[in-house]
Amino acid sequence: MSGPLDGVRVVELAGLGPGPFCGMMLADLGAEVVRVGRPGAAPDPYEVAARGRRTVPVNLKDPRGAEVVLRLAERADALYEGYRPGVAERLGVGPEDCRARNPRLVYGRMTGWGQDGPLASTAGHDIDYIAVAGALHPVGPADAPPPPPLNLIGDFGGGGMLLAFGLVAGILSARATGEGQVVDAAMTDGSALLTAMMHGQLAAGRWTAERQANMLDGAAPFYGTYTCADGEYVAVGAIEPQFTAELLDGLGVPADDPDREAWYDKASWPRLRERVAKVFATRTRDEWVAVFDGSDACVAPVLSLAEAPRHPHNVSRGTFVESHGITQPAPAPRFSATPATPGPPPREATEEVLGAAGYDAAEITELRESGVIG
Repeated sequence: MSGPLDGVRVVELAGLGPGPFCGMMLADLGAEVVRVGRPGAAPDPYEVAARGRRTVPVNLKDPRGAEVVLRLAERADALYEGYRPGVAERLGVGPEDCRARNPRLVYGRMTGWGQDGPLASTAGHDIDYIAVAGALHPVGPADAPPPPPLNLIGDFGGGGMLLAFGLVAGILSARATGEGQVVDAAMTDGSALLTAMMHGQLAAGRWTAERQANMLDGAAPFYGTYTCADGEYVAVGAIEPQFTAELLDGLGVPADDPDREAWYDKASWPRLRERVAKVFATRTRDEWVAVFDGSDACVAPVLSLAEAPRHPHNVSRGTFVESHGITQPAPAPRFSATPATPGPPPREATEEVLGAAGYDAAEITELRESGVIG
């Protein structure tokens, strides 16, 4: 695979959620990512987040399995795991074990709570981490509990993407200094980082803890979603006055209507949202898309996962690709000199991976027959 990370070698100790997403990002950009999984767990061809990886099933509870990982770490730029704190050490593949073999190694640790703190050893999932980080509370209507924003914030934005960034930064440092380090990536930390703008607004007195009372949380008539006549939705983001003018023109609000002057008055927002909602309910989603086509009104259709790949803009950009029978997001971001392409589904490649790590055929056979590798 080509890409800006061509030549970078990474070992992934397979897990769920953020770990695979991190590996996908690195592999998409050209890194050679070897995935160490559990024996008996065959690669899933529909796991898009595992694309572009060769896999090796290894029993890490056997000391000989830990040795396999250490041998892989010897020739890697980075290795990462997603266990609870202390588990990798008990298995013999912790940071000190790996970096004793390769001092230049960047060792990534992906957890929900981080490596320390009172919650570090407890279980949790995306929704728990974003709840404690303050990223869940602002989401949703004022008169209902905050809805789960899928697992986009904790697992992927505040987790896997944060770890990928940390590993690349660590590799750059190691190449400059000759010394690796440990990257402690916690979904709680990453989710909190994503709320940086809101904390600035809170400090300035421009954000309130009440949901649906702020500019970006669905309170403003110019930033939110509306139901159309066919039960589908449009998203509106006409924040600036020049965009507001085009939105109101498209909605048929007369130029001399006094509500235009009240548009940014928070006290008027509930009434104006209701007025705008009634107008959007008079036509279908696609009819509204046609009304605002080519304008700067900042109106977009709310597309389903199945619809998004067919949108003309996404088609033109190649935002989604058809790869090995699966429609999936294309690698991002884009690079002018080293374009990235999505890799194939994960595949087992035990012999070639271990062969490259220095194992001969007889050793591989013995490891397989003794159940150390799948």
